[in-house]
Amino acid sequence: MNNPIERERATFRLERVRALAGGVLETAQVTFLLLIATRWFQASPGEKGLLQGASSAGLLLTPLLVSWAAALGMHAERAAAWLFAMGAAGVLMAALVPALPVFLGGAGLGFLCVAATAPFVASIYSQNYRAGRRGDLFSRNIVVRIVASVAFAWIAGRVLEADPANFRWILGVYAAALILNAWCAWHLPPVPLVRTEGRNPLRAFRWVREDRLFRLTLISWMLMGFGNLVMFPLRVEYLANERYGLHLAATDIALFTTIIPNAARLLFTRVWGRLFDRMNFFTLRILLNTGFMLGILSFFTGGGSAGLWAGALLFGVANAGADLAWSLWVTKVAPPERVTDYMAVHTFLTGARGLVAPFAAFYCAAHFGVGPTAGGAALLILAASLMLIRERGPAAAQGVKAGG
Repeated sequence: MNNPIERERATFRLERVRALAGGVLETAQVTFLLLIATRWFQASPGEKGLLQGASSAGLLLTPLLVSWAAALGMHAERAAAWLFAMGAAGVLMAALVPALPVFLGGAGLGFLCVAATAPFVASIYSQNYRAGRRGDLFSRNIVVRIVASVAFAWIAGRVLEADPANFRWILGVYAAALILNAWCAWHLPPVPLVRTEGRNPLRAFRWVREDRLFRLTLISWMLMGFGNLVMFPLRVEYLANERYGLHLAATDIALFTTIIPNAARLLFTRVWGRLFDRMNFFTLRILLNTGFMLGILSFFTGGGSAGLWAGALLFGVANAGADLAWSLWVTKVAPPERVTDYMAVHTFLTGARGLVAPFAAFYCAAHFGVGPTAGGAALLILAASLMLIRERGPAAAQGVKAGG
């Protein structure tokens, strides 16, 4: 399939189906895996940190996986399909054997594999979606993902409230969603991986040294990402744990962590998609950072339900654009043949901070309190935004458009 328009249409159709499954899976990482670990298994903070760190471990492995896949002559869509299938096996194991070590290992493997697909999926978007349309096409499928996420979060919350032992059925649905992901990825138009010189899996990091704009953006993203990731697992902990005085029901937790944010995402995703295709990327990133910063402060320090509502809404608005920015930004700064390498570096660093952040979150919340932890995270995000202000000029915009 060599016609760019036909490749784009075929990819978009399959990605729409995959978005439906992706919305179901999103509820696992946002809400229900931590809720199951807390309410059913009474997992310790360290065990919950391990569960939250699984996706980050998958991101850390991406340079190695990209190197292996390229050396084996695999296509990006086939590599992603195999990873989704492995993830399905892990989650199914967790559903069939209701023991904490199996739950941590199986669910952890499942979402490790999901995260590890990121560079391959970015390469698929780069090759199969035409420039100038990626943000809009991606945002259309995010809308499907959001609707599926909201609907499943409401259903799963009711199912768990009826009987906490029903978590096994929820895990079974997650396994089925991963199988559907694998099927869709397998049938995407082929995207060969470029074989680069050498066998060093970390060779992609040379672009950090050689590309100043790429390097600066990665540093800023590290600050913002760490601040955001520290607070991400604390949302469920803050609402579910008795020590913080809220101890909300499962449906209320789903409301503030999934349903309200996703309703806001639903309203703003198409807006951010169009802005991504038209706006200077660094201006876009600063706007998103501001939304996350205000959302964190509102949610954790606003006091009462008004603060929770405001924080959940702001998080949803910012997250609508963050989905696009995280998945597609390397297509703005990388030459087409380097997109997979640039994304592998980006995902590796995301994984590095993601492994540390959950442990830092629970440690800081226990020793300093949620409020001071939220304040520190907001300061990191502010520093990340200040770094990017000088890159908003015409010269920087031209550099991004040219590939950095």
